[in-house]
Amino acid sequence: MASISTTTAPKRRTFGELLNSDLRALPVVIALVALWIFFALQSDIFLTPRNLSNLLQQSTVVGIMALGLMFVLLVKEIDLSIAAIHGVTSVFSAKLIVDYGVSPWLALPIAIVIGAAIGSCSARWVNWVGVPSFVVTLGLGLALNGIQLMLLPATSRYGLMGTGVEYIAQTTISGASAWITWAIGLALLAGLIFSSVSRRRRAGLEVSTLHAIVFPLAGAGVLGAIVVLVLNANQGIPLPVLIFVVLLGIGGYVLNETRFGLYLYAVGNNDEAARRAGIKVQVIRMTAFAIAGGVAAIAGIVASSRTLGVGVFSGGGVGGGTLLLESIAAAVIGGVSLFGGRGAIHAALLGALVIGTVQNGLNLMGVENEVRLIVTGFLLVFAVSIDKIIEKLTGQQSF
Repeated sequence: MASISTTTAPKRRTFGELLNSDLRALPVVIALVALWIFFALQSDIFLTPRNLSNLLQQSTVVGIMALGLMFVLLVKEIDLSIAAIHGVTSVFSAKLIVDYGVSPWLALPIAIVIGAAIGSCSARWVNWVGVPSFVVTLGLGLALNGIQLMLLPATSRYGLMGTGVEYIAQTTISGASAWITWAIGLALLAGLIFSSVSRRRRAGLEVSTLHAIVFPLAGAGVLGAIVVLVLNANQGIPLPVLIFVVLLGIGGYVLNETRFGLYLYAVGNNDEAARRAGIKVQVIRMTAFAIAGGVAAIAGIVASSRTLGVGVFSGGGVGGGTLLLESIAAAVIGGVSLFGGRGAIHAALLGALVIGTVQNGLNLMGVENEVRLIVTGFLLVFAVSIDKIIEKLTGQQSF
């Protein structure tokens, strides 16, 4: 008698389910391409190598801020003090360099450590007292704004020209060096992908070589080559852009290849279940806030190098200005859920490019700053709305 096979074919996922996972970045990419086409039709300058290089540099600070904020959003929290941390740490490092003659090689790392410590203290208070993080970080941000003003000299500005900090923004990697950098980056990405695939196969999971290895490597290689070609046509790869890419790589490794990254998603999806599973939720939360604070300080260093100084305007100005809004918008537009537990590392890149494209394109069109703020605000609302619509289509809830 012939045996009856009980093996069932794997269930094919619907397009909505793919859109909620593998293809989550698709709407953002489509929107970004549409924006580029629109602004290219409005201005002949938009697609020139010089302007595209400027666009990438303009996007780095917001992108770095969004990258740090992403770790906090993943654990279903919010940090409204990151712009203030950005400002106060950049002013503090400038004070050490200008007033006390401390080497930038020492002052800048100190600023990053202070930023991480401030973020950790925010989470500590949230854990200890139980006050919502948005209240704690909002109050902390106001306090840091006051400290920033106290640290500034009578002129309300520290100039950094001639201190060595300016070389961060002025340094570019061009010619053969740019292509070597591209090759090293692609090799590191390949190692990360192969490590991830090997780990999944050892766990008994079926992995498609085409989808998991060939497509990502080919896509990253071609896209990276195009970027290098465009930037080499101008002056080369700006160091701030390279710093952002390196941070993205480190963030991608942490989120995808470490136990800490797994715990971040677990806490964001269900912190009580994570706690019962033995995960130290408070430690994970504190670490996420510390990363956000440290990364915000790095963004402050990059920004102060570009502006050749720090002052009341640092960190978007007292109150955070538009920098806080743009950082949150970039993370959410890129695909990070405000309700925790979902978001990939490319969200910071895509979101920052969308924000940077809108700013750059509207500036080329001569549109007033007020309109740019209105457009950015609507983009944020639209991105969150799309996120909720996708959840409803797939029958999933974020909270």
